[in-house]
Amino acid sequence: MSQQRVLITGVTGQDGSFLAEYLLEQEYLVFGMIRRTSSPNISRLQNVLIHPNFSLVEGDITDLASMIRLIQQIKPDQVYNLASQSFVPTSWTQPLFTAQATGIGAVNVFEAVRIVHPTCKVYQASSSEMFGLQPTDSVQNEQTTFYPRSPYACAKVFAHQMAINYRESHNLFIACGILFNHESERRGEQFVTRKIAKAVAAIVHGQQQTLPLGRLDTQRDWGFAGDYVIAMHKMLLLEQPDDFVIATGQKHTVEQFVDRAFSHVGLDWKVYVTEDPRYMRPAEVPSLCGDASKAGKILQWQPSIEFEELVLRMVDAEMQTYDNVK
Repeated sequence: MSQQRVLITGVTGQDGSFLAEYLLEQEYLVFGMIRRTSSPNISRLQNVLIHPNFSLVEGDITDLASMIRLIQQIKPDQVYNLASQSFVPTSWTQPLFTAQATGIGAVNVFEAVRIVHPTCKVYQASSSEMFGLQPTDSVQNEQTTFYPRSPYACAKVFAHQMAINYRESHNLFIACGILFNHESERRGEQFVTRKIAKAVAAIVHGQQQTLPLGRLDTQRDWGFAGDYVIAMHKMLLLEQPDDFVIATGQKHTVEQFVDRAFSHVGLDWKVYVTEDPRYMRPAEVPSLCGDASKAGKILQWQPSIEFEELVLRMVDAEMQTYDNVK
């Protein structure tokens, strides 16, 4: 049997980098799609760039012709569509770009596969943000009604429903992973968990005095990104495509994340953290928590890293950056 070929859109992001590493360990030929820019950000890919089975290829998810050419060129057995404008606050200031990259971009992937290589299996990165406003005591699963509360979430709902439409109308294999918040030391610096971890290290080293944040009572289900990419792969090993919630089933507040991060280095967070209206969402999503029992049963998937270990991992990684420059 010939070596399986995989295309990852959004390979330069947190999830893309972890997924590329994991699939290379599984002996796939991995192609990571990047946009043509003068200086692409490939810092997260340092572990894979020299791997003989990894290649960077240029493409534009907002351009159907570009995606058709790429699918024709690679003829992948699997496509993981991780590309999007994924920062929720930016989706309010750039709603049209978010719709184009996150919503229409996904359809470009589906359409390219339909036209060129319909036997290819596709993973679509859906999001817990699609659930939006829910009762604070509820837990979301695959049957929970969507109530998106941001342009990003609306674009993800569109992409998710289009995935189901292509699956049922064109008989394509498209599996959707409804992933709840998943973090790591590779998380984008604008996301609150990475922002907190970086601030802790900066404060310890005298490079920052305060940490302004939005609501501290917001509750999220936080897991480790390295665990979640394994679930993505498991979805494409199934005989039939399906949708799966991927989550830990435990929720914590932003305040709890802050408290654990600061206490890890012996600091009282209340001295440094302030709630700043500039970081409040126009429409808040107070609480999200996922029920991944379906993934546990069918995919045999379970998270390996719990909340406390995740927080400490992220803070330790930021502290290490200062130690490395000494």
